[in-house]
Amino acid sequence: MTSRDQAALDYHAGGQPGKIEVVPTKPVATQRELTLAYSPGVAVPCLAIAENPEDAYKYTAKGNLVAVVSNGTAVLGLGNIGALAGKPVMEGKGVLFKRFAGIDVFDLEVGSEDPQDVIRFCQLLEPTVGGINLEDIRAPECFLIEETLKATMDIPVFHDDQHGTAIIGGAALLNALEIVGKDPKRVRVVFSGAGASALSTAAHLLRLGIPQENILVVDRTGVITPDRDGLDEYKKRFAVETDASTLLEALSGADVFIGLSAAGVMTREMVSAMAENPIIFALANPDPEITPEEVFEVRDDAVMATGRSDYPNQVNNVLGFPFLFRGALDVRARQINEEMMLAATRALADLAKEDVPQAVAAAYGGEKFTFGREYLIPKPFDPRVLLYVAPAVAQAAMDSGVARQSLDLEEYRDRLHASLGPGREVMRWITQRARSDLKRIAFTDAYNDRILRASMHIVEEGIARPVLIGNESRVAERAKQFGVRLDGIDVIDPAADDAERQRFADKLLEMRARKGMSRDVAWSLIFDPLHYAGMMLHSGQVDAVVAGINQNYPEVLRPALRVMGTAPQVTHVAGLYMVAFRGRDPIFCADTTVNINPDAETLAEVALLTVRFVRTLGVEPRVGMISFSNFGSAPHGASRKVAEAVRMVRSVEPDLEIDGEMQADTAVNRHILKDTYGFCRLSEPANVLIFPDLGSANASTKLLAELGGADLIGPVLLGMARPFHVLQRDSSVEQVINLAALAAVDAQTRFPQV
Repeated sequence: MTSRDQAALDYHAGGQPGKIEVVPTKPVATQRELTLAYSPGVAVPCLAIAENPEDAYKYTAKGNLVAVVSNGTAVLGLGNIGALAGKPVMEGKGVLFKRFAGIDVFDLEVGSEDPQDVIRFCQLLEPTVGGINLEDIRAPECFLIEETLKATMDIPVFHDDQHGTAIIGGAALLNALEIVGKDPKRVRVVFSGAGASALSTAAHLLRLGIPQENILVVDRTGVITPDRDGLDEYKKRFAVETDASTLLEALSGADVFIGLSAAGVMTREMVSAMAENPIIFALANPDPEITPEEVFEVRDDAVMATGRSDYPNQVNNVLGFPFLFRGALDVRARQINEEMMLAATRALADLAKEDVPQAVAAAYGGEKFTFGREYLIPKPFDPRVLLYVAPAVAQAAMDSGVARQSLDLEEYRDRLHASLGPGREVMRWITQRARSDLKRIAFTDAYNDRILRASMHIVEEGIARPVLIGNESRVAERAKQFGVRLDGIDVIDPAADDAERQRFADKLLEMRARKGMSRDVAWSLIFDPLHYAGMMLHSGQVDAVVAGINQNYPEVLRPALRVMGTAPQVTHVAGLYMVAFRGRDPIFCADTTVNINPDAETLAEVALLTVRFVRTLGVEPRVGMISFSNFGSAPHGASRKVAEAVRMVRSVEPDLEIDGEMQADTAVNRHILKDTYGFCRLSEPANVLIFPDLGSANASTKLLAELGGADLIGPVLLGMARPFHVLQRDSSVEQVINLAALAAVDAQTRFPQV
């Protein structure tokens, strides 16, 4: 046994054996909750469903539950190992459903090789699940099982071994043909293998426009032709008149090879025999029909794909089934039909042509991906697959008449986006609000790849109108380098308009003349994008500024204060993070970026600035003032300043829910607040935390993000005269987009549309 084999066994055996568990989605911590979850409360939804069966989707998990059903007769790469031995694979399938599309799974292994037993078993599951994924069932029984279930059941049934490769391989083939400039209607395609996956893929190519007479299927006996004896009905469909009898003869002059057979089936001689710019998909697992190294020894014009992750263009079924079922379940589809599979293929093909986010590159060791010969289809860990494929499938289900429920596709995409993480869930409604009144947002780091990519996505998602401060030709050059489209993005060059620059310099001098600034200094500073953007904001030419991705926070904050200054009656600015968790409302934390060791007066001002911002988002604040002490339990100057800050805030806003000093767990734990400190003025746990110093605030939020699974949104700069927000150095594209949306909402609040 190899060390890798042992690692696999240890992985499955470690901790709780297996890979899946059932977790309650409702609390059952009290007697009341138990009576609601089971007897007598459970009788109420039971009676509602008895009266209206569709209510099962409202009151049970049926609408998000898929059964993965197998009898273990064709476990990938292992053959007929039986239902029990196949169970780890089925559990793994459940993990993929949950990880990539949020779908719950029961893995159900059927101890029978009789297809009629499998059919009856699945039919009896219809009240339980919203869909059935058939897995690792041998051909030709799998064809009969799926066809019968589709004809007799009213929920989606999908055999992934048949159709998964067809959907993903079809997307890769469409893009490969586009790259080599070949017409699908004119190419010759040769299949090695005539099992479930190969025949389904061949059928899918017909839907994509490849003529049936241009497809040759080769099995162990040779090319499938009409005069062959013993062909089942599924192979007969692809019997074609031809003089070719062997795989080598079939591949002579062929444009495309699709292997779904066995390792080593394709030779270098066969590769040499193919047409110019051959497309070779060697998809046998774990070892392909031929390796890319072997192909490129004899051809340098080939386009390659395999089923392996260690080569480019992995045709991986995980790009298909989770998202196909997500779209089908969300419209309560009666089946997964050809239109839905075609929609999934085209969505994947389209996504591969889009700019690849930084987060995807990071998941693959920082590798850069650009549409071309080595990037035909998206990567499995690209979160956008959900956002592209599920809506396309849902739309196709609605258009083809198999959906029970209609969706607003734009709202559905937003909902899917929110499902990708707690930060996205919080940003969903902020983004929707930003879209209601598009604001012009200036970005000062115009040559940074993340700023360029974020600006493109901000335009595409309709969040704001980006304005890049920089040299127009250089911005265009960098955009081309990173594959960024500049449509809808303005570029302003501080050096291009002498008159405007002079006006800005004069205004800056007027503002700072009695603070030590000379005319020469004012003139030179206006060439700086930070100062130029600030003056644009000051003059109303833009509505907000987002800066700082290439600089340390203080290096950006100082110019911002110099140009923009604080809002009226504000002495100290502060930084705030929205901390987003899955399954609960966000918490607002301040001051996380500016004031190192604030006194009581500064803490009070930070609290008031935070409260006012939180209210602009439609959230009623409950403020916990954090310390190491609970209400005088550890008297010290550091804890007393927090208590003093509470008194100062109450003198300004006597009705505000605020209390402290208190420890962090006290502030957010309902039982501690109610049972131990019943006198506390917070009606519920705090949703605003004001920290006593920068060190504790910064450390707490970063630890929540790294160890607690929280997403940080921000930092938002509070107290500026106009919306001027500073990114943390090296922020991701998503963080730039989030802060831009917050800046847009900030601008809307201050300067509402008339």
